[in-house]
Amino acid sequence: MGYKSLLILEKILMALPSGMRKSFFTLLGFVGYIASKKYRNVVRANLNYAFDNSMSEQEIKKITKYSFKNLMYNFLHLMEIRHMSPWQLEKKVSVKNREIIEKIHQENRAIIYVASHYCSWELGGISLGYFLEPVAAVYKKMKNQEYEEWLLDARSHFGNTNLEKTNVIKPLIKLIKQHKASGILIDTNINPREGIMINFMGKPLRQTSSPAYLARKFGAAIVPVSIRTDDEEHYELIVHEEIPVEKTEDEKADILKATQLQADWLTKLITNEPKFWFWLHKRWKNDKPEIYKN
Repeated sequence: MGYKSLLILEKILMALPSGMRKSFFTLLGFVGYIASKKYRNVVRANLNYAFDNSMSEQEIKKITKYSFKNLMYNFLHLMEIRHMSPWQLEKKVSVKNREIIEKIHQENRAIIYVASHYCSWELGGISLGYFLEPVAAVYKKMKNQEYEEWLLDARSHFGNTNLEKTNVIKPLIKLIKQHKASGILIDTNINPREGIMINFMGKPLRQTSSPAYLARKFGAAIVPVSIRTDDEEHYELIVHEEIPVEKTEDEKADILKATQLQADWLTKLITNEPKFWFWLHKRWKNDKPEIYKN
C-alpha cells in the first residue's frame, strides 16, 4: 500500500464508528490467516519448538488465527492513537502496580523498561509514556521512511520519544545519567554479535544484554512491563517487579544473570497466556534456523 493510500484509508476509517473499524481489521486478520500459508507455518514452527510438540492441532490453529488478528489490532491501535485524546486513552487502559515505579522514582534512579511483542504492544508503549513517565523507545530503522514517520508519529503522540537502534548505547547512557526512562524490546531476533546466550522457553537463544549492562554500570532499574486484555476493548498495563542486577567482581556473570532473569520473566508471561505473543516472528531464525525450513 502506498503512503498516500494509507492516509486516505486512515481518514475513511477514522470517520467510521470504532466498532466498524475493529470489524474491518478483524476481517483483515482473517484474510491474512487464510492467504498466508508461509506465516501460518512460521507460527506452527515456533509453537512446536517452544512447547516441544506438545500443543494440540486445535490449540495451534486457535493461536495462529489470533496471531494474525492481533497483528491487525496493533495496526488499528496505531491508527487510533494518532487521533486519540487523553480521556479516550484513560477510558481504554488501566495501570496495575504503579507503586513499583513510584518507589524507584523516590530512589532517584532511572528506569529501563523492558517489554516484548505481547498483546497490544503499541497501545502498551504509549500508555507507559502517558500514565507513568515519558519513555525514549529504541526501534529498528525501517526501509519505508514514510511509513516509519507515520509509525513514530503515533508512538510519540502521548510524549514518548524514539531512538534508532544504530549506535544507541551513548544516547541511552545520557538518558540514564539524566534520570530519564528508556524502553527496550527484548524479544526480537538479533545479530549473533549483539546478544548473549540465555535460555528462553527452555531453549538456548541470543538476547540483548544492553538493559543488564546499562543497569549494572549506572545503577538504573530494569522494570518489565506488559499489557493484556480480556475483551479486546479494555486493556491493563502491568508493571512487574524490578529485575535485580548484581554488581560483583565478575561483570560478565552479573550481566548474564540479569539477562536470564528477563528471559525467565518473558517465558512465564508467554507460558501463562501464549496466544498474546507475536508468534509470526521468526524469533529463532539465527540460533535455530532449521525449524523454519519446512
